[in-house]
Amino acid sequence: MIFGQRVRALRMTSQLTQTELAQRLGVSMSYISKVERGRLHFGDYPSEKFIHKLAEELKADEDELLMLADKIPLFIRRRIRERPEVFQVIAKMDDNQLDKLMDDLPVPSRKI
Repeated sequence: MIFGQRVRALRMTSQLTQTELAQRLGVSMSYISKVERGRLHFGDYPSEKFIHKLAEELKADEDELLMLADKIPLFIRRRIRERPEVFQVIAKMDDNQLDKLMDDLPVPSRKI
């Protein structure tokens, strides 16, 4: 799922119109529409601050929205700086290897 599709699904689950969500976030309805349709230009793409407000308003997982928007949550950035070699190995794994890794971890897997 891409960022805009997820925002739309969350908005609809919250039973909000684009106009209502825009008013709550202090942006235009056309901006919300562009976000949902993936029609933003690079300079218009949502900031981390906006995504935080959006997640709060829609009662959504902020980290999920950040990752869908190609932004790395702060806690992950910190861990990457602490252990870059680990993330380099993980980044080179194929899907089967990643699935095996997730199966071996003591945490439930979460697909985005």
